[in-house]
Amino acid sequence: MFEALSDRLGAIFSRLTGRGRLSESEVGDVMREVRMALLEADVSLSAAREFANRIREKAIGANVLESLSPAQTIVKIVRDELVDLLGGAQARLQFSDAPPSVIMLVGLQGSGKTTHAAKLALRLKEQGRRALLVAADVYRPAAVAQLQILGRQIDLPVYEQGQGDAVRVARDGVAEAKRLGLSTVIIDTAGRLQIDDALMTELERMRAAVDPKEILLVADAMTGQEATNVAKGFHDRLGITGVILTKMDGDTRGGAALSIYHVTGAPIKFIGLGEKLSAIEPFHPDRLASRILGMGDVLTLIEKTQSVYSAEQAKALEQRFLKQQFTLDDFLDQLRQVKKMGSMKDLLKMIPGVSRALPKDFELPEKDLTRVEAIICSMTLRERRNPNLLNGSRRKRIATGSGTHVADVNRLVKQFEQSRQMMKQMGLGGKRRPRLPTGMFS
Repeated sequence: MFEALSDRLGAIFSRLTGRGRLSESEVGDVMREVRMALLEADVSLSAAREFANRIREKAIGANVLESLSPAQTIVKIVRDELVDLLGGAQARLQFSDAPPSVIMLVGLQGSGKTTHAAKLALRLKEQGRRALLVAADVYRPAAVAQLQILGRQIDLPVYEQGQGDAVRVARDGVAEAKRLGLSTVIIDTAGRLQIDDALMTELERMRAAVDPKEILLVADAMTGQEATNVAKGFHDRLGITGVILTKMDGDTRGGAALSIYHVTGAPIKFIGLGEKLSAIEPFHPDRLASRILGMGDVLTLIEKTQSVYSAEQAKALEQRFLKQQFTLDDFLDQLRQVKKMGSMKDLLKMIPGVSRALPKDFELPEKDLTRVEAIICSMTLRERRNPNLLNGSRRKRIATGSGTHVADVNRLVKQFEQSRQMMKQMGLGGKRRPRLPTGMFS
C-alpha cells in the first residue's frame, strides 16, 4: 500500500537534502512533481491540485526560500497537509445516548459489507458492546446464510426474515435489539450502484425507518478514483457519516484514501487489512501520513505488539532474558506471536528510518520462518530447554525430521546462543556493548 507514492515522494525530497536556499521557481518545480506523484497514485485531479497549491503557499510563507534545510521544512509542511487531506484527526464511531445505536453499512456489490459487518461487530464486542447483526440484504441468495455463519463464528446474534422487505427487516431488527437489550445494531444492506435510483430510494426509506447514528460506506480501495465517485454518489443521497476502506493490504496505489475525504467530507473510520475477522483497524490520518513519507509508525507497532502480548507476559519474558532462562521453547512462542502481527516487511516499515533503508525488493520469505519453526518443533522438550544436549547425531535427527539440512540446524543454534549472550551482557548493566547476531533467518 502506497509504496509507489512513498518511493516517488522520497526521491523528490532526497534531491533537496543538503541543498541551500531554494528559489520560488524551484519550490514550484518541486510542487509540480508532488502533484504528478499524487496523480500517478490515483488521487483525484482536484485534490492533487489543491494539495500542491496549499503546500506551495505555505512553503513560501514559511521562509523556505531563506531556510538552510529546505527539505526538512517542506517535508514537515507536506506531512501536515497529508494529515489534513486524510481527514485530520482520527474519526471515532458515534453512539446514541439511548441504545441501541444503529449502524448502516452501504456500498457496491462485492465491496465486503457482510464480512465487515461481522468485523465491526467483533471489534465492538471486544470493547464491551454486544451488537445484533441484521441481514437486510434480501437480494443476494447467500447473503443471509453468510451473515449467520459469521455471527456464529463471533458468537453474536443475527436477525433475519429471509427474502422479505429490506426496510421492514431493518426496522424489526432494531425492535429485536431493544427487546434483547443490546447496545448496537449493525445492518448489512444489499450492494447497489449509486446511480440505481430505485435501490437508493430503498436506502433512504430505511434511513428514515431506523434513524441510524452512523451510515458507513464500505468501499474497495483497489477501485482507485472510482471509489471517490461511488462515495460522492452515496453521500449525495444518504449523507454518509464515514467510510470503511477495504483491501488496504492489497496492491493499491492509495488514491481512494487520499481523495474520499476531500470529495465528500466523510472521514475514513476503519480500514480492512485482510480476510480474518480481526483484520480491521481504526484509521489514523497522522500515522498513515508518516508512513507514506517513510517516517515509520511506532504507535501502530506498539498496538500490534500489545494485541498479542500483555504487559505481564512482556515483564516475565524480560526476566527470563536477564536471568539467562530464555529457551528455544520461548523463542518458538515469540516467533508464533510475531507471525500473528502480520508480515515482517510491514512491521519493519513501521520503525522510523527502516522504510528508506530497506532494499526495494526486500522480502523475508514466509518459508524462512516456517523452516525455523519446523527445526525447533523437531526437537524434544529437553533439547529446546537445553541446546547443549544437541550433539551431532541429535542435530542430524532434527534436520531429517524438519526437512532441512544439518547446516540450518547449526546456524539456528549458533545464532540463538549469540542472542542469549547478548542478553547476558545487557543484564550486566550495559558495561559492555553487545554485538548483535547477524540474523536468525539468514
